[in-house]
Amino acid sequence: MNRYTKYGILGMLLILFSAYLKAEKQVVVYKIDIKKEIDNTSRLYLSNGLNKAKELDADAIIIHLNTYGGLVDVADSMRTAILYSPIPVFVFIDNNAASAGALISIAAKKIYMRKGANIGAATVVNQTGEAMPDKYQSYMRSMIRSTAEAHGKDTIIQGRDTTIKWLRDPAIAEAMVDDRVVIPNLIDSGKVLTFTAEEAVKWGYCDGIVESTDEIITQYLGYTDYQVITYTPSWLDDTKGFLMSPILQSLLILIIIGGIYFELQTPGIGFPSAAAIVAAILYFAPLYIDGLAENWEILIFIVGILLIAAEIFVIPGFGIAGIGGIILAICGLVISLLNNTGFDFKDVTIPEFGQATLTVLMGLGLSFALMIWLSNKIGSQGIFRKVALTTVLDESTSSPVLTNLIGKEGTAATVLRPSGKVWIEGELYDGVSDSGFIEKGSPVKVIRFENAQVYVQAIRQ
Repeated sequence: MNRYTKYGILGMLLILFSAYLKAEKQVVVYKIDIKKEIDNTSRLYLSNGLNKAKELDADAIIIHLNTYGGLVDVADSMRTAILYSPIPVFVFIDNNAASAGALISIAAKKIYMRKGANIGAATVVNQTGEAMPDKYQSYMRSMIRSTAEAHGKDTIIQGRDTTIKWLRDPAIAEAMVDDRVVIPNLIDSGKVLTFTAEEAVKWGYCDGIVESTDEIITQYLGYTDYQVITYTPSWLDDTKGFLMSPILQSLLILIIIGGIYFELQTPGIGFPSAAAIVAAILYFAPLYIDGLAENWEILIFIVGILLIAAEIFVIPGFGIAGIGGIILAICGLVISLLNNTGFDFKDVTIPEFGQATLTVLMGLGLSFALMIWLSNKIGSQGIFRKVALTTVLDESTSSPVLTNLIGKEGTAATVLRPSGKVWIEGELYDGVSDSGFIEKGSPVKVIRFENAQVYVQAIRQ
């Protein structure tokens, strides 16, 4: 036997052994349950589930779906992950696949529906249920149409006639978003399309009516010996999803900005600083762990805050450093929410950018509104009126020491912004500037006293 014959026999044995192992391998079907609003928690469920399925070398993935919709930018991320999954993804619509749920379903390789289920109604709406402006609808139309187109066409040849038929007609997908789309024998103008299970089968948007995922596996995928593994979310998934909700992120921005503002109104470092730091950690940590916020994006925010602090504590007035700091801080907050890679933003969609900007602006707006409100409410007439000193001191009840300080001159022991400390005749007093920002070491003059504090003005030299 020559060596070529030996190699041939060895090769045949390897092929037979590989075929044997493949025949012995039990089919693994990985199931991901998404039975809630489409939000960042749902996105984490899908992302982690797809990764687990890859690790297990699953043969198929089934998404058990029941949702009324949710965030468009999150749905876009989810449908992209489904379209480009190396493992075929199938969806089982248990009851509803509305709005963002319809987009996610159309991305799947096959759609199966329970009798009585619905799919469609994908018009973009705001929090009150009103339709958003056409620029949002236009993007959604394009996105859902391209998702349907991604499944390709069938070429049908009958005699000399050749017909091209979409596996999922893009016009039908578009009719789920736009009430102006007319499809003969299906939908008229003025109505947004929603399919029942039977209608979806008829028009190519459902590949079978079933009652369970097992029915999909046995009757449609053709597997008899299989194992179903279901993704089980962890508490970390739910916590990260909760912290990444737009409303909470806006509130965290409110605490960050509000904490910085109120810290600047009081001497020393205290609770406002701690609140701002904790809020910043809660804002950036889940984004960093999830891969959205990169090191340089967080650094931009930190540099922005440092520039603002330098403008307030080091540089008199408010100029380039302060304005630049505000711009960098806002950019850091916005960019951290975007799914970019380094400095490449080509994959960032308009809804994602709009959602990120709206989240940050909402937080900033609430922050400034809260600052104005608290500035008027804190004190003898505000929310702390029961613990605040409300008695007005007159000449007969006031401290003679403080009374005698009126007209005296001294120096600012700390920066007054407007509160701080002042040196008057060798004694340290709590002081409040009555003439704006006063630098440390600047000469000051006492003009009045109130609530055990002296009010001073800068002495212009």
